[in-house]
Amino acid sequence: MNDIVKEFNEYRTRMNDKILTADNTVLKRLFNLDTNTYADGALPTKTKEMLGLVASMVLRCDDCVKYHLEKCKEQGISTVEMFEIFAVANIVGGTIVIPHTRRAVEYWEALQK
Repeated sequence: MNDIVKEFNEYRTRMNDKILTADNTVLKRLFNLDTNTYADGALPTKTKEMLGLVASMVLRCDDCVKYHLEKCKEQGISTVEMFEIFAVANIVGGTIVIPHTRRAVEYWEALQK
């Protein structure tokens, strides 16, 4: 696994464990709601992950972008499809999203290795 992917996942896991072991009911419910939102429903998980990625890019959350990039890869999204997702995010979010697209492309390339 590429170093930037490994570092992100290790950090995310470590910090999520700390958050969840604090035993805060509201935070646990929020994490559960987030997980359940992306399950198959009227929209398939693949579509929901693409939507999550666009929203994360527009909101400029690099951690969320990385998370959804990994989930999109798991869902079998191709690089061609990914660049269309990037295009939608940039149209919706404007040019301020371009730096996040650069980092997203770097992370997507790391996921391909």
